[in-house]
Amino acid sequence: MGVSSPSEPPPQKPARGGVPDVRGMLLALGVLIVIALVGVGGLRSCTFAPGGPQVDPDAVPVTDVGAAFAEFAKSSAFPLRVPAVPEGWRANSTDRGAVPGGGSAVRAGYVTPDGRYLRLVQSDAAEADLLAAEAGGPQQGRGTVEAAGLTWVEYGAPDREPFRIATLPGTPVVRLLITGSGADAEFRALADAAVRAPLLPGPG
Repeated sequence: MGVSSPSEPPPQKPARGGVPDVRGMLLALGVLIVIALVGVGGLRSCTFAPGGPQVDPDAVPVTDVGAAFAEFAKSSAFPLRVPAVPEGWRANSTDRGAVPGGGSAVRAGYVTPDGRYLRLVQSDAAEADLLAAEAGGPQQGRGTVEAAGLTWVEYGAPDREPFRIATLPGTPVVRLLITGSGADAEFRALADAAVRAPLLPGPG
C-alpha cells in the first residue's frame, strides 16, 4: 500500500501590486472633483462677455478714492480730481506711480452696475509716454472723440479696449486717460465726472 502525501494548499492568487482597485479609483476621482469645484468657486466673481470682461459688482472690494487721492495730492506735482461717479459705481482700486520718460500717474479703477470696468488716469506725462505706460507699448491711433468738452485721442486695435487721452486746459499740463470695457455712455459719464471734479489742495 502506498504512502499518501499530505495535501498541498491551493495556489494563492498573486498580488496585483500597484494596480488600484475600483474603490481607490473612485476616491481619487472624488478628490479631483472637489478640487475642481473649489477652483470654479474662486472664479465666480468674474465672467467674460464678447464686449469685454465683466466683474460681479457685489464681489469687488471698495476703495475710498477721496481719502487715497487726498494723500496723493500732498506730494503731487499737479492738481488731482476726485470724480463724482454715477450712483451704483464702485471704486475698487487706486495707485500712483512714475511714468517712464518723465512725470507720474494717479489711477482709479471703477466697476459699473453692469459689471464693466473703467480706469481713470491723471498724469503730467507726455501723451506718448503715458500711453506706452498704460497700454504696455505704442498703440495704433483710431481718431478722436468729443466728450465732456474735450477732444480725446483714441488708441488701440479695433477689436480691443480703447485708450482715450485728453489734455485739460490750463497749467500745469494735465492729461486724462480712460480705458476699460465700459460702454461708450459709461466712458462719457466718467469723462464728464472727471472734468467737472473740483481740484484737491496740493502740496504745502
